[in-house]
Amino acid sequence: QVQLAESGGGLVQAGGSLKLSCAATALDSNEYSMGWFRQAPGNERSLVAAIKWTGDNKIYAPSVKGRFTIDQYGGKNTVNLQLDSLKPEDTATYYCGAVRSWGPSVENASEYNPWGQGTQVTVYS
Repeated sequence: QVQLAESGGGLVQAGGSLKLSCAATALDSNEYSMGWFRQAPGNERSLVAAIKWTGDNKIYAPSVKGRFTIDQYGGKNTVNLQLDSLKPEDTATYYCGAVRSWGPSVENASEYNPWGQGTQVTVYS
């Protein structure tokens, strides 16, 4: 059974940095691409960044492009999200998820299964 676990969230001042990690177990990394989403209270879960299982294709939400970086390590079983130049509007619960396809559907949270439990990122000004 595939399981995902996020870590690395926390409280940080605006302009600071955090690194989130997503550890995958029992995941066939040649079948799954990985994505980071975030969800603030009252909002839908939205894509932050995604990386194709080959590692050579990445996409970012316009609001984080140039500030966040997604990468995979350890035989593709760990996917990190580096968050730099954080802003208060980045405050949310961040989730990693796995998706079998790569294309327009990677932006759709309903295409992802499974999900991790989430990690909270809070940015104060």
